[in-house]
Amino acid sequence: MKKQLYVWLMIVLLLAPSHALAAKTKYQWNLADIYASEADFERDYQAAADALPKLSHYEGTLQRAANVAKLFALNERIARKLEKLSLYAHLKQDLNMEDETAAQLKAKVETLAAKYAAKTAFIEPELLSLSEQTLAKLQKSKPLQPYRYYFQELREQKKHTLSKREEQLLAKLSPIMSDPENIYNHAARSDYEPPSIRTPDGKTVPLTDENYTKALEHPDRSYRKRAFQTRFQSYETIENTSAATLYASVKADELHAKARKYRSGLEAALSADDVPKQVFTNLISTVNDHLPSLHRYVELRKKALGVDRVHSYDMYVPLSDEAVAKKMKFPIETAQTFLIEGLKPLGDDYIKHVQLAFEQRWLDAYPRPKKYTGGYNTGAYDTHPFILLNYDGSLNAMLTIAHEIGHAMNSVYTNKTQPYHYSGQSIFTAEVASTANEWLMMDYLMKRAKTDEEKLYLLNQQLEQIRGTLYTQVMYSEFEQAIHDKVRQGGSLTAGELNALWLRLLKKYHGPAYAADPEAASGWLRIPHFYDAFYVYKYATSLAASFELVKQMKADKTKEATKRYLQFLSAGASDDPIRLLQKAGVDMTSPEPLENLLSYFDSLVREMEQLLKKQRKL
Repeated sequence: MKKQLYVWLMIVLLLAPSHALAAKTKYQWNLADIYASEADFERDYQAAADALPKLSHYEGTLQRAANVAKLFALNERIARKLEKLSLYAHLKQDLNMEDETAAQLKAKVETLAAKYAAKTAFIEPELLSLSEQTLAKLQKSKPLQPYRYYFQELREQKKHTLSKREEQLLAKLSPIMSDPENIYNHAARSDYEPPSIRTPDGKTVPLTDENYTKALEHPDRSYRKRAFQTRFQSYETIENTSAATLYASVKADELHAKARKYRSGLEAALSADDVPKQVFTNLISTVNDHLPSLHRYVELRKKALGVDRVHSYDMYVPLSDEAVAKKMKFPIETAQTFLIEGLKPLGDDYIKHVQLAFEQRWLDAYPRPKKYTGGYNTGAYDTHPFILLNYDGSLNAMLTIAHEIGHAMNSVYTNKTQPYHYSGQSIFTAEVASTANEWLMMDYLMKRAKTDEEKLYLLNQQLEQIRGTLYTQVMYSEFEQAIHDKVRQGGSLTAGELNALWLRLLKKYHGPAYAADPEAASGWLRIPHFYDAFYVYKYATSLAASFELVKQMKADKTKEATKRYLQFLSAGASDDPIRLLQKAGVDMTSPEPLENLLSYFDSLVREMEQLLKKQRKL
């Protein structure tokens, strides 16, 4: 039904050392865990293809519970086979991007998936065309008891469903709604050429995302400034196009929301996630109340770096000794040991599954020629998770394993507990399981820090994680709300107006110690998420929810908090995300989880101040 065939969660990782063949094999996937042979693959493929025509037999019969139950059962059998087929083909190709056999399998599965989508396209429109009385009767019927929450969501959706003719018209217009994003992608990615810059060691390199990040972390301030100015000045060529595409995208969002009887694009986006508006408004207001803590951090940066004002190009350079980062290396065997120790608050059963991940080759850890260069966790309902990495032994690499194992365990517990149709996770809750592991690992590492320099390095990492995931994403959300409000009220969005709004927010969030460079005004055009309206706030709410859950688990000697957390991991998509989190012990309609996280951020700033004073760096 709404179950996705696969989920790709991408985090770019590069660099790798050389490893012995035995170690490589140990940390490589065994795709025979999905299909032992090509014959098994073909058997499932043919079974799914043969079953597709049977779906059409139920069209026009969905007013009867028995027919709906039979259709759902058939649909699940096909979907589960397609999910395994798709997983196998994608993983096979990601192990070797030039594998022609894998490419052919992938294309073959995608063709079958397109046919499946066409065959099942009638299901929700037909159910939504039924009267409210009939839908209520279906929801209460005995054959459809396992789908009660699905029908609850469907009945909510019905309030915003139009007539058959209007729905057909919206469906025909839907490809046009994505045109602004497509045009932006062409301008910002395909047509945009990153400028080149000369590095302090005399090399000339293009300012790709990777090289630009390295430049902003470089100790040479003049180089950071040059990289920043060069990069942002290059955006002038796409600034007006980006403003036009963003304006068109926001207009489309607001028009679509109005057509579906929502009061705003924000309300429509929140409704899609079953999230009340109070969660969003609490997030904005609570973070605004705690901006002095971020201002204090920027002031601390100013003193530590010995500058008059902190500019955009001063916000990413580490405040710890560069040598410490080079020493903080974690071979994968060490990472495994640390993960098993650091994640112990999650209980013995969780740790047992973490060990299985390493023992049963859930990880494909090291870079290889032609292997996909990203990192993600994926899997199917009928397989174990598969985690792709390009492990380089850094702290970020180890935290990435923790993050992806969090996603993996969410699937393990959910798939063990829930029926297939509730086996996914809401985007609102999906990042809770992954960031909870990161909190636990950083807590473990900070307690193990042997020197002040190590502690300072880890504090810097933790502060930047919170700043980037909470403060920055909320600033983005406030920007989104402002531009949507303006368009809904009949206003336009020009590059000049967007630049002015962006600069105002930069100044407000970063405080008096920050210098808002004119070039930074076009920062909004670097955020592709703005074309997926009101998406970024979920990074912030997930981080706050996971922080609260971890705090409760660490403090609870009765292990009840851990039990609730594992039940949350097991719940999948069986209820709306707010209720699932409330059952776990976190109420995201309240500002309390945000208050606690922001107070923690403030305490880290003060701790860093003390360490820098101790080292006479202030």
